[in-house]
Amino acid sequence: MVEHTLVTPVTVAKDLKVGDLGAALAAGWKDFISYPAFGLFFAGFYVAAGLLLYFALFHWGEVGWLVPAAAGFPLLAPFAAVGLYEVSRRAEAGLPMSWGTILGALRGHGDEQILSMGVIVFVAFSFWMIVAHGIFAIFQGEAGIGSGSYELFLSGTGLWMLIVGTIVGALMALAFYAITVVSLPMLVDREVDFITAIIVSLGVIRSNRFVMLSWALMIAVLLLVALLPLFLGLLVVLPVLGHATWHLYRKAVSAPAY
Repeated sequence: MVEHTLVTPVTVAKDLKVGDLGAALAAGWKDFISYPAFGLFFAGFYVAAGLLLYFALFHWGEVGWLVPAAAGFPLLAPFAAVGLYEVSRRAEAGLPMSWGTILGALRGHGDEQILSMGVIVFVAFSFWMIVAHGIFAIFQGEAGIGSGSYELFLSGTGLWMLIVGTIVGALMALAFYAITVVSLPMLVDREVDFITAIIVSLGVIRSNRFVMLSWALMIAVLLLVALLPLFLGLLVVLPVLGHATWHLYRKAVSAPAY
């Protein structure tokens, strides 16, 4: 069953099922193993940035920033997956693959709409870091953000800090997920403005709350597990999730690209 949203001519499915998530993951895995070079290329930048941040913070004695920085990394994942959406789009349409066309997807349709979303991504990550710093200042002001030891997170106030930070971070991540999960693949697929894409993304969430929240939770868990082995798990998890998100978008939003 497909219902019209207020944004025409896009139509949004209102009957997504949990099984659709499994199907999207299976399709995402198929795309990854069919075109692994692209997935490893885009994920490689993500992993390299994570490792650089990890070792830099330890070198500077600023381990207090490691937890919020790692927690904020998922905010950047949707934008990092733009090239992967193009790979899946071209595979689905039977179009030839080339580095030029895949990298060209980062420019969008020449209308700077994806770039605008990239700015939103950067602002969201920066805002999270500011909020995380504020939470730290409230709970551990005397210890200092660069106290240099994980022990500060094991004290009574440190544990409360982690609880509050987790709740605030989760709410921010959920809001950001809601506006990007469909909008970014839609901007790759169609010539629409980013405001329209965001409205459609929110419409998909509103019409399929349980399934889309389940997808958000699945993404969060898989990214968390992938971060643990020095970010290396992202080399597989990020491409598969990126490709899978494309397939979920195609299930949720009808009408062919134009």
